[in-house]
Amino acid sequence: MKSFFTRSLALLALAQSAFGRATPRMEDLASTDLSTRATGSVNAVYFTNWGIYGRNFQPADLPASSISHVLYSFMNLRADGTLSGYFANGDGIAWNDIGTNAYGCVKQLYKLKKANRSLKIMLSIGGWTWSTNFPAAASTEATRATFAKTAVEFMKDWGFDGIDVDWEYPASETEANNMVLLLQRVRQELDSYSATYANGYHFQLSIAAPAGPDHYKVLKLAQLGSVLDNINLMAYDYAGSWDSVSGHQANLYPSTSNPSSTPFSTKAAVDAYIAAGVPASKIILGMPIYGRAFVGTDGPGKPYSTIGEGSWESGIWDYKVLPKAGATVITDSAAGATYSYDSSSRTMISYDTPDMVRTKVSYAKGLVLSGFKSR
Repeated sequence: MKSFFTRSLALLALAQSAFGRATPRMEDLASTDLSTRATGSVNAVYFTNWGIYGRNFQPADLPASSISHVLYSFMNLRADGTLSGYFANGDGIAWNDIGTNAYGCVKQLYKLKKANRSLKIMLSIGGWTWSTNFPAAASTEATRATFAKTAVEFMKDWGFDGIDVDWEYPASETEANNMVLLLQRVRQELDSYSATYANGYHFQLSIAAPAGPDHYKVLKLAQLGSVLDNINLMAYDYAGSWDSVSGHQANLYPSTSNPSSTPFSTKAAVDAYIAAGVPASKIILGMPIYGRAFVGTDGPGKPYSTIGEGSWESGIWDYKVLPKAGATVITDSAAGATYSYDSSSRTMISYDTPDMVRTKVSYAKGLVLSGFKSR
């Protein structure tokens, strides 16, 4: 399983793919009653700083009244723990490492928050592309302190409400332990800043977390559950171009009748996190708002010839164009998955329909999960 922050954004209940992947029909998402700020549930979205260019989807276009959190992603980090402050923008001005003024996306997010006072804006650091330096940055007390201080400085300067760490992925016992130490140091820095300058305001701390057992079994889940406010479960990209057969990319359950179509499942990941000591109330269920295609296939779990074209990237289709003309939408209730299939072109596209989103919301509410995240 590959989790491409550079390819998809899910994990809340979003408005745009974090990588500018798909722009969903907001009326469809809103109608699912995903979660509301009034009930304390989380309905979060990733917004990538470079996603404004291809589709011209700006922070100002976000349905702020329907979401609780925006995770502004991603900021890069260096091996010494400092952050690289270059961000894309919507006003023709780009962030550099100095970053003394708020322009572009940051300015739009500030205005969005000003108009929606309960909206939380989080600074997301790392991602699939920019996780390379996490092992070094987390390896010593000095680099951890530098990371925490720098991250909180950016958060403070931009008027954000917390920090989201997307380390993909700790690969050893040492790195897993250092991840906990890094997050504990960030928590200390957040609390210290709050006590001194913000009247004890609780700045939030979250991570993006893997749904694949090869990755989450390495993590110190109980300790993460203790130090974090939320764990954003990347419950998508279960199947794709890296597989030899087509499959469901975000299924809730494993398929007993067609196991090759469900190499991973959301239920298995959620159960593992809870069993390891993560409070269910801190888990945010990620959902994709894009489709993954398999061309030249007879359906889920079957060989395919190629991933074909996409809206912007091969094999990836924007949510707004799905289902494609001529395709039939099919629900696999046992697997908790939906997809479209065009028999003439033998094309399967795995994606969550609005009905499947509702099913996942019911599943999450039944487990008293914290909320939903979109990518």
